[in-house]
Amino acid sequence: MTNKNVLIIGCGISGFGAAKLSAHMSNKTFVTSIEEIDTYKQKVLSDLDIDFEDGIHSNLNLSIFDFIIKSPGVPGDIPLLINARELSIPVISEIEFASRFTSAKIIAITGTNGKTTTSKLTYHILKSAGLKVDLVGNIGKSFSESILRDKYDYFVLELSSFQLDDIKTFRPFISVILNISKDHLNRYENNFQKYIEAKLKIKMNQSHEDIFIYFNKDHHIKNSINDVKPITYEFGDSLMQNQYGGFLKRNTIFIKTIKTNFTMTIHNLALQGTHNFYNSMAASIAATSIGIKDHVIKKSLSNFQGLEHRLEFVAKVCGVDFINDSKATNCNSVYYALETINSPIIWICGGIDKGNDYSQLKKLVESKVKTIIFLGKDSSKIQSNFKTVVEDIFVTDSMKKDVEHSFSIADSGDKVLLSPACASFDLFKNYEERGDVFKSCVLEI
Repeated sequence: MTNKNVLIIGCGISGFGAAKLSAHMSNKTFVTSIEEIDTYKQKVLSDLDIDFEDGIHSNLNLSIFDFIIKSPGVPGDIPLLINARELSIPVISEIEFASRFTSAKIIAITGTNGKTTTSKLTYHILKSAGLKVDLVGNIGKSFSESILRDKYDYFVLELSSFQLDDIKTFRPFISVILNISKDHLNRYENNFQKYIEAKLKIKMNQSHEDIFIYFNKDHHIKNSINDVKPITYEFGDSLMQNQYGGFLKRNTIFIKTIKTNFTMTIHNLALQGTHNFYNSMAASIAATSIGIKDHVIKKSLSNFQGLEHRLEFVAKVCGVDFINDSKATNCNSVYYALETINSPIIWICGGIDKGNDYSQLKKLVESKVKTIIFLGKDSSKIQSNFKTVVEDIFVTDSMKKDVEHSFSIADSGDKVLLSPACASFDLFKNYEERGDVFKSCVLEI
């Protein structure tokens, strides 16, 4: 992986970090990006003697490259990659590339939902224990750049299916799969099984010396792990007798691992809601597996600060709570949000549909949602799925109108929930901008 000719496709957080690490390892590096590369990045690349192009993937002579690093946002079926595979040029992810330049222990966490929360919570526990650890990956921080910046003993990696698609030898010491539900199917030929297989790659190189943690209520995971080699811990509502892992019983989480046993009442957890009890179990099992003491884990679980844009309380206005759940870009995330709230809900949703199956939300929507406000261009799926269970469905074209209308129809005690179930790219740059605009509109009231 040194003194090679390397092509990097994409120059976002992952691609830019990989380019810097590649140059540091004395590789002759070329970056191609279909998006415009900003002036700051252009200067850094030039200073590192990295050639680049932007706005196009030109007709490159691929035969000169020893391998290609593909950024996670780049689809695998672009002509450049099709040609590369025909020429048998290895294509790897930034995660795969970076992992070859560190001896740190890796805790890798994936799942359709909850991976950011669980990754941050695991990082918080390790940091509180005084370990030298960094949090990287899908969280918005390049693994490659972190390796360049400092020497860590542990990495907590939040991993999307896109980052796992192109791993080859990547081997975490601890791997965690929280859940698998339909998402991003547009990148997997609308084939759910291919998406499942991408998630399961997180454990494919683990040995009997490593640790695998998974949610035992998810049959997509449970039915696919017959070949498990590593030490395995389950978490869920119950465990079989003499089995290790975590479970929830009588408002208490129980953690049973090879190294320790401890309990904690859910009322002492910083993160509330059933899904967060599971996230707390997964993080606890990972932490106990590397020898962190019970009292450190318990304290960390009780003082952890929640995530921005994930069931984030914004304000109470005239008795009406406004909640920002902009990070909920699929139905499973929305399910958790609706399940957690026990007041009448005015639900703001909409955006770019990623192949959602809204049927899983129908019972919760019928029992909890009094009004749906759809923000976006095509409300037909929402209308067809919920018009028989929610009488009032409104369609708007701006967040300001959403917030103003929700406030005008809300009663004291109601909760206005932004939980879109969709990507944001029709009206916003990303879910963060969508959430920030929502909060700004609420605070204007």
